Amino acid sequence: MSANAEDSELQNGLGETQQVTDDADHGPNESKEDSIQSNGVPATDADSKLDEPKDRSTDWNDVQVTEADPVLDQPKDQAIQSIDAENTYSAEQVKQPELPKDQGSRTFTMRELLNELKNGEANEDSEAEGQETNSPYGQESTQQHVDQNDATMDLINSVTGADEEGRSRQRILTFAARRYASAIERNPEDYDALYNWALVLQESADNVSPDSSSPSKDSLLEEACKKYDEATRLCPSLHDAYYNWAIAISDRAKMRGRTKEAEELWKQATKNYEKAVLLNWNSPQALNNWGLALQELSAIVPAREKQTIVKTAISKFRAAIQLQFDFHRAIYNLGTVLYGLAEDTTRTGGSVNAKEGSPNELYSQSAIYIAAAHALKPNYSVYASALKLVRSMLPLPYLKIGYLTAPLVGIPIAPHSDWKRTQFILNHEGLQQLNKVEQRQMPQSLSSKSGDTTNIKRSAIKVDVPDIISVSACADLTLPPGAGLCIDTIHGPVFLVADSWESLDGWLDAIRLVYTIFARGKSDVLAGIITG
Repeated sequence: MSANAEDSELQNGLGETQQVTDDADHGPNESKEDSIQSNGVPATDADSKLDEPKDRSTDWNDVQVTEADPVLDQPKDQAIQSIDAENTYSAEQVKQPELPKDQGSRTFTMRELLNELKNGEANEDSEAEGQETNSPYGQESTQQHVDQNDATMDLINSVTGADEEGRSRQRILTFAARRYASAIERNPEDYDALYNWALVLQESADNVSPDSSSPSKDSLLEEACKKYDEATRLCPSLHDAYYNWAIAISDRAKMRGRTKEAEELWKQATKNYEKAVLLNWNSPQALNNWGLALQELSAIVPAREKQTIVKTAISKFRAAIQLQFDFHRAIYNLGTVLYGLAEDTTRTGGSVNAKEGSPNELYSQSAIYIAAAHALKPNYSVYASALKLVRSMLPLPYLKIGYLTAPLVGIPIAPHSDWKRTQFILNHEGLQQLNKVEQRQMPQSLSSKSGDTTNIKRSAIKVDVPDIISVSACADLTLPPGAGLCIDTIHGPVFLVADSWESLDGWLDAIRLVYTIFARGKSDVLAGIITG
C-alpha cells in the first residue's frame, strides 16, 4: 500500500497505508464497481481501499488485507453506491443505477515479513523451537495453545491461491503464521503476535480461491476475529486491532446478505469502529468505514430505525472529511448516502425535517459531493458514472445556490437590523451575493471579466477562492440569530449567517471542497462539470 503524500486520504493517525492509487483499479481492495447503489446512492469508489491501520509489528505492504474501511466494497445495485474501502473481495458487483460505495478499508501488507523472507531470515522458526522449552507458562497451558494453533494452522495450510501470484503470497502468509503461532506458544499474552496472526488470517481469507470450498473464507475471518478479540482483551488500547477487526466482521456480514445474522454482525462492526475512533480520533479512514457500515446496517433494519442510522452515517462521513478535506472516498460516500436518503424520502412520500431540506435539496447536496469527488479524482470511473446520474441535479452553471443572511458590504459588524437574507451562488471561482435584480437575472459567470459582475463587485459580497484562508462555524453575540459562518480571507473576515445548523454544514462543506479542489489544481475539472 503506497502512502502517497498526494492522496492525503491516507493520513490516518494510525499510519495506515493507503491503497488508493490514482488509478482506481489497483490493489485488492478496490472495488471496481461503477454501479450506482441502491438507495439511489451513487456507486462508491470501487477503486479505493480504505486506509487501514497497520499492524503494529509487521509492516504489511505486500500482502494486503482488505478491511472494512470502507469496507463495503461491494457495490450495491446500481443506483449510487458508496465506495467500500474495506475489501477488494466483492468489488466486481455493478448493478443498477445506484451510487457505488467507496471502499476504504483493509489490512496491511507485511513489508517487514516479506523483506525477512527475501533476505533468508527464516531461521526464526528454529530459534523459536529452542526457546519453547524455556516458556514460563505451564505445560498444560502451553499444550492448549499448541492444539489451538494446530487447528488454525490447518486452516491456513489448506488455502491455495487462485494463481501463481496468490500461491506465492500464501506461502509467505503461512510462514508468518508459523512464526506467530510459535510466539504465542512461548507467551500466550503476546498481543502483538495475536494481532499480527489475525492479520495473516484476514489476508489468507482474501487469498482463498473463488472455487475453493475448503477452507471457507468465513472460517478464516471468524478465526481472525477471535485473535483480534484476544489481542484487545490483553491490550484494550490497540486501536488498529479494533479497526481491522471491524473490517473482518464487515466482510463476514457481507457474505450473509440482508439477514438477521448480517444485521448483528454490522452492529458489531460499528461498535468496533467506534472503539477504534475513540482510541484514535484522527482517523478519517475509520470514520469513513464506520459510515459505510452504518449505511449497510440501514438497509437491513426496520424502516422506523433507518433514518436515524442514515443520519449517523452522514455525520461520520462528514467528520472524516473535516479531518481530511481531500478524502475523496468519504466525500463520494457522503454524496451516495444523501442520494439514498432523497430516494427513500421520495419513494415513501414522506418528508424529512424541514431544517434538512426537501428531497430536491438532498439530491442537489448529493450532487455537490459527487461532483467534488470526481473533480479530485477525474480518472475514477465510479465517480464519473455517478456524476452522469446526478449532474442535472446541480443548480448549473453553479455548484450551489442558497440563502444566507449578510451585513452591508464593507460593514462586517453592523447592527442586526441591517443584515439581510439574500441569495448567494458558489462556483469554482468563489462565493458571491446576488442583489434583487441579479436574483431575477443571474449572471452566467462569477468571473470579474464579465460585464454583469461589474456592479456586483461594488454592491455585493464576493469571496474569491484564492483569497480564502479558512472557513469555519462561529457563534458570536455580534451576529444575528442563526448559524454563524466565518470565511477568513487575505482581505479580512467575512461573516454570514445560515438559516440553520444543518444548512450551515452544507455551506461549510461546499466552500471547503471548492477551495480544496483549487488547492489541488483541479479547478478546471470542476469548471468543466458545472459549465460544460
